[in-house]
Amino acid sequence: MSQDFSQPGLHRIAALVDDGSNPFELACMTEVFGIERPEIGGLLYDFRLCAHRREVPMRQNFFTMTGLADLTLLDAADTVIVPNRPDTGTPRHPAVLAAIARAHARGARLVGMCSGAFTLAEAGVLTGRTVTLHWQWAAEFRRRFPETAVDDAVLFIDDGDILTSAGSAAALDLALYLVGRDHGAEIATAVARRLVFAAHRRGGQRQFIDRPVPRDPGPSLAPTVEWAEHHATEPITVADLAAHACVSVATLHRRFRAELGCTPLSWLTARRLDHARRLLEASDLPIDRVATASGLGTTVNLRTHLAAATGLTPTAYRRQFRADPA
Repeated sequence: MSQDFSQPGLHRIAALVDDGSNPFELACMTEVFGIERPEIGGLLYDFRLCAHRREVPMRQNFFTMTGLADLTLLDAADTVIVPNRPDTGTPRHPAVLAAIARAHARGARLVGMCSGAFTLAEAGVLTGRTVTLHWQWAAEFRRRFPETAVDDAVLFIDDGDILTSAGSAAALDLALYLVGRDHGAEIATAVARRLVFAAHRRGGQRQFIDRPVPRDPGPSLAPTVEWAEHHATEPITVADLAAHACVSVATLHRRFRAELGCTPLSWLTARRLDHARRLLEASDLPIDRVATASGLGTTVNLRTHLAAATGLTPTAYRRQFRADPA
């Protein structure tokens, strides 16, 4: 891989590699942003790695990353990914912090992986912002950076030009979310399908779920979830889901929270919104027909949920993500 950006027209992503970083998050970013995907037209991004020195030991010295670009790469990046760090009490190299601050000042998007939020805070870019990180770091972060709000109950937070994620697996959720934000739901779903990964874990989903072991755990919700996936655009209700699972509505709510970390209605709405986004991207259906065909029912409902998820109206979303007829 070239050490410099070399793909004209593609969004440029520079991922920092820092001392002791967890290779899992780095692998997630590389897999989602850096791999060529012929089935969806090739590369989605121009993705490169950089560091403040050419050789960087990864976590527990399992291996060393070499041949990395230097920090000047951040001066040309559209998005800068800041890695996690196990030693949150040790300040980052001043050159790293200065490069992050410069990137933010000129308008680059910043993405913090888990404890990478500490690095962003040290760079001075989080004042007045809201971030998330793994719940085990939340108390320390609040104590050291009281000017930044922390929500440690969610998987990731989109605060406009600064996004942050929680623990390791949330890195993949945030990466797929960014693909959807940049390229639309259809492309994000295709990437998730290639990764054999569920593309529907929303940022507001809880980081961890209390799972007390019941005396009679009962059957899995998997058959009902699969059935609902195929019927989400129809006028089915939470009561219909409960009937399919052969449980009461109250029991369905408890089991959805235990197995999926959300309510049945929020899960069903998310599936319908995913379908609406695909229709907006790939069809010429009028907005009211998209609302009906997706199962959301009304244009107002579609507009409300789409704005909450993307910040766009249906018309603006279609204009931004409409598939090229060619």
